[in-house]
Amino acid sequence: MVDPLPFPDQVEWRVDAAPVDYPEALADMEARAAAIHAGDARERVWLLVHPPLYTAGTSADPAELIDPRFPVHDAGRGGRYTYHGPGQRIGYLNIDLSARGKDVRNFVHHLEGWMIAALGDLGIAARRADGRIGIWTDDAQGREAKIGALGIRVRRWVTLHGFSINVDPDLSHFGGIVPCGISDYPVTSIAALGGNASMAALDVALRSHFPSFLSRLSRCGSGLEQCEAAR
Repeated sequence: MVDPLPFPDQVEWRVDAAPVDYPEALADMEARAAAIHAGDARERVWLLVHPPLYTAGTSADPAELIDPRFPVHDAGRGGRYTYHGPGQRIGYLNIDLSARGKDVRNFVHHLEGWMIAALGDLGIAARRADGRIGIWTDDAQGREAKIGALGIRVRRWVTLHGFSINVDPDLSHFGGIVPCGISDYPVTSIAALGGNASMAALDVALRSHFPSFLSRLSRCGSGLEQCEAAR
């Protein structure tokens, strides 16, 4: 579905085809956030892939690193251990919330909604789950399974890090960790569910829904229910 809103001129949309090493990406997004805060750069959405690796958030429990078969990097974001690798779309967001309501909870809520909308375009019925971070769906066996993850840091009201969506990764690579600290549910992907497992198609869906996502980033009053009702 095409978003009726125009794509915002103040946001750069960058897509890298070749894998990007994690330290390089982290340094780049931090430099971009500083430049945005200083008024020297546009906001940015950066879509990329990483080589196989694990990242540790600020709440990571070493006991949940079961098999460090890939490099492990401190991420500096919230959350626990996550896996990144080929076949997984990473989206790093440098968005200036100082001009968009300074509402981090609202940002995360609508980031989830943006991911869910994009997955819907590829034939995946995804959803939020009460009490669990991430994006969820039902796998081929009817079990609730995680298909997307998100972790955000905000520095001087500019966001860093972002989300991941499993397009067609090697799902066995998640076995080296307890993904996001949740051991009771499996991980799945667009390919495993028989959806349109095209990275390019996902990028198109994300871009088409982005203007609506951005338009919702304002303070929502006393609750997210009010914010939803107003859209």
